[in-house]
Amino acid sequence: MTKGNLLYKLLIISLLIMTTNGCRETNKFTVKGTIAGANGQTLYLENTGLSTTILLDSLKLKPDGKFVFRQPRPEYPDFYRLKLNNQLIHFAIDSVETVTFTADAHNFATSYSVDGSENGKAFKEITLAQLDANQELRKLRDRFGMNLIPDTTYQESVIKAVNAYKETVKKYIFGAPKSPAAYFALFQQIDGLWFYDLYDRNDSKAYGAVATSYKTYYPESPRTKQLESLALQSQKIIRGERQRTLDFQNAKEVNYIDVELPNIEGKKVKLSDIALNKAVLLNFTAYQTEWSAGFNMRLNDLYDKYHNKGFEIYQISLDSDAHFWRNAASNIPWISVRDPQSIYSSTAAIYNVRQLPALFLINSKGIMIKRIESVDTLEDDIKAAF
Repeated sequence: MTKGNLLYKLLIISLLIMTTNGCRETNKFTVKGTIAGANGQTLYLENTGLSTTILLDSLKLKPDGKFVFRQPRPEYPDFYRLKLNNQLIHFAIDSVETVTFTADAHNFATSYSVDGSENGKAFKEITLAQLDANQELRKLRDRFGMNLIPDTTYQESVIKAVNAYKETVKKYIFGAPKSPAAYFALFQQIDGLWFYDLYDRNDSKAYGAVATSYKTYYPESPRTKQLESLALQSQKIIRGERQRTLDFQNAKEVNYIDVELPNIEGKKVKLSDIALNKAVLLNFTAYQTEWSAGFNMRLNDLYDKYHNKGFEIYQISLDSDAHFWRNAASNIPWISVRDPQSIYSSTAAIYNVRQLPALFLINSKGIMIKRIESVDTLEDDIKAAF
């Protein structure tokens, strides 16, 4: 073998090694950066899945605060977070190979900077908007609990905080619906409730926009299947009468979240027991509000008119004063129960109740057909539920 041939072969081998190493590198992503003031503290890298959070790696930070994590690249856009002393930085990995964070241990979750990922920058903006809304809600809740503001002001202020968040993030949901930032924005919460309400007509469009984009660009992603399911559920409730054209004639299962709460005698009453072969109005309310008496008089007229035809009301009180509720509910003819968690009700959270009264209609086949937007349409809605 001549010297020239040997050099040529060595060059080819070197190129093959470089190419192979390059392929290996593109199959991984890198998260690196610097965290000031964190000497000796442990930094964690976690994957946030649909239902579980998985620890991927961790390291103890040195005085210079530098860190590097490398992990296999996900098949579809996926979500991750850095955790330091229970403070979290959320980010996503899609097409990027390297994301760099610079932070300080004292305000790790809020004042960091990110390079190499536009989604990372968007995640920071979304996170700060979510934190602002939750801080505002905590202030309102404290003032409401001390009777410093009336319930109407409290409800209006909560809605205002929610809308401020939506105004910030709508550019991602509707402007870039296939982005991880759009998905992330859609599932942020305020006090345990999603900002985007599945049962709200306008919010339903947000679920539809992101679901459609994910189905187009990531059809096999588990998140696509989740989005499609939620979008379909939202549309079924909102469309109400249009849903009746779907084939639910043989449906056996209950398609709403069941509720079991105590009545004024302390006996627990289950919603699904009341809803057997009846049209049922599920109502979240508060008897201590200024509008409650007039609202219940309106319900009473409808109850007298349709009860013998198979109509029932399952009314959930969120009053903080149990004694007041018992006295007020003792004279009404329908089912009245109370959630002792009051404004912190997990039941109300499940149904994404943000303002009172909230009304949901279950038809005689046990199918929740709509969230009622206006009391003015209530009688027509009840008629359609038999």
